[in-house]
Amino acid sequence: MRRFWVVLGMVSLLTLVGCRAKTATMTPPKQSPKVLVTKSQRRTATDRRNQAQLARFISQKMVTSQGIYTNYRDTATRQAGAATGHELLSESAGMWLLYLAQHRQFKKFQTFYRATVKTFGDHGQFSYRYDPRSRKRFAVNATLDDLRIIRALNVYDALSGTARYRQEAANHFAALKTGAIRGGRVYDYYDPQAKRAAKTSSLAYIDLLTLHYYEQTTKAGRKAYQKQVRVLEGGYLGDVFPLYAANFNWQSLTYGTKNLNTSEALEVLLHLAEVGKLRSASRGWLAQQVAKHQLYNGYTTAGSASNLGQSPANYALAAMIFACQHDQKNYDRAMQLAWKTQVTQASSPLRGGIGDAQTGQSYSYNNLTVLNAANY
Repeated sequence: MRRFWVVLGMVSLLTLVGCRAKTATMTPPKQSPKVLVTKSQRRTATDRRNQAQLARFISQKMVTSQGIYTNYRDTATRQAGAATGHELLSESAGMWLLYLAQHRQFKKFQTFYRATVKTFGDHGQFSYRYDPRSRKRFAVNATLDDLRIIRALNVYDALSGTARYRQEAANHFAALKTGAIRGGRVYDYYDPQAKRAAKTSSLAYIDLLTLHYYEQTTKAGRKAYQKQVRVLEGGYLGDVFPLYAANFNWQSLTYGTKNLNTSEALEVLLHLAEVGKLRSASRGWLAQQVAKHQLYNGYTTAGSASNLGQSPANYALAAMIFACQHDQKNYDRAMQLAWKTQVTQASSPLRGGIGDAQTGQSYSYNNLTVLNAANY
């Protein structure tokens, strides 16, 4: 899943200059970060074996000293609105950090986090995209990706029994509060050079569990969190098609009507499930689509499929949602479908990865989403 909302006029490219000084600080929450740790479902021997093979593929073929390739195959030309080939995304970095923390690979976590800050760090937030070929990065962040990195830092401390990153994570969150998260609004991105935020809040970006962890300690924070919940829940499309609008526009105070990207739609359901706010209608709809093997890549807001393709990442997200509901049957069913595109040919360079052995295409989002779903 990668957002295509980037407008070139608002996205200036910067030469990589390393980590910038933090622009804001805050006191970390007193509550233990263990609340952000995933509680695993019962995993089959097949899940464990597949996950080990997938992790090996990612670490050997996708991870670099600067980040993780967006695609195993590089591209000759770049696209303005979306990362391709061997470009790097902070999205992938955060997902890999979560895996390393959950699996207590603490030395690897420390090394990769240092690389993440060097590659993406800017004014306390993280650039969403970096191109090692041109050695340039985009100025704006993607707020969900920042929140994912912040969560990973807390998971590290929770599982290592240390306080190594809690202050740094809190400072990153404080930086977001000066730009991308203001007055309870979770904007899609913030440009620290232009000092300008997006006009919209993608509902998929409202990571309620992480937001609650930081906002529960003050009256203003609790008020901001309740506003975030209202914005997210207000996008509900109805029991007939129980998903949520893609975004909320703060200028017009209206929800978007464009077709839904299923990965983003499922991120919304996952964030609701993590805080016990998933509607039974949404859970039932998702279980039905998984049972029929008809979880498509896109839908209209009326519920018709707009993209008949299917993605292993979407089945992996479904598995995470079922895990939050302690629904072992549907978790297993969704994971079986997520593993279907794992490459098993011994002669393929993609062996163990999620991808297409014939074309050599293997996307970081699919690989990392399936990898982390196997932790749930």
